Amino acid sequence: MIREVLVGVAWRVAPQRSSGIAAGSVPVSPFASIWRLDMIKRFLARFPNVRFSQAYGLTESTGGVFRAFGPEESQRLGSTGRLMAGCEAKIVDPSTGIALHPCEQGELWVRGPTIMKGYIGDEEATSAILNSEGWLKTGDLCYIDNNGFLFVVDRLKELIKYKGYQVPPAELEHLLQMHNDIIEAAVIPYPDDEAGEVPMAFIVRKPNSTLQEAEIMELVAKQVASYRRIRRVSFVDSIPKNSTGKIMRKDLMKLAMIKTNSKL
Repeated sequence: MIREVLVGVAWRVAPQRSSGIAAGSVPVSPFASIWRLDMIKRFLARFPNVRFSQAYGLTESTGGVFRAFGPEESQRLGSTGRLMAGCEAKIVDPSTGIALHPCEQGELWVRGPTIMKGYIGDEEATSAILNSEGWLKTGDLCYIDNNGFLFVVDRLKELIKYKGYQVPPAELEHLLQMHNDIIEAAVIPYPDDEAGEVPMAFIVRKPNSTLQEAEIMELVAKQVASYRRIRRVSFVDSIPKNSTGKIMRKDLMKLAMIKTNSKL
């Protein structure tokens, strides 16, 4: 809705009659979306009396686990707030399950009375996400700062594995979206015999843009470590997304393979 307001679609239906807006489906952390943060700042500049706040929860948690309460916490744009009463949370090394220190990135685990008991009729899926101590493995790459605020970085399963390094696609997407000629961008893992996977970018250019592949790769290369560089680029008319606005990466992976096979 925020984007609709900014582009003029919902000027007459939203903020004039709203005192606050809460978001919880798409990360707006500094790591996960520079572009979305900029969009929210422009929204708040246009509607200074509307409070924007974030929250975090899953279907499996049956409700919120973290939430920004009050004006002060809501001002921490990029954070999904602090832990809610009755809940527990920790950031762990996803390969060992060992708890990490504040500000270290790892998988978020949560526990509490609202956490589901399991998936009906699917013990295998239940045991994969819930351990014997009742901790729910969210699959989200996050960190909690020294003040207890949660920041969502990306989905663990979406990380690109390049020569043993883990590359968050969201970080690259939002570097790309800062370019004036790029409307939207999505980054996926592309199979590579030597590296295992390499980052591949799908780009929606502005009309009449002459932006080329080499320029895009150079743009990113100047701002990231060598293992995080974009290695392939494909220009498309649109980025496939689901109803909540999340990028449908599997569809892009299929498209990447189709484009590759068509060149053979």
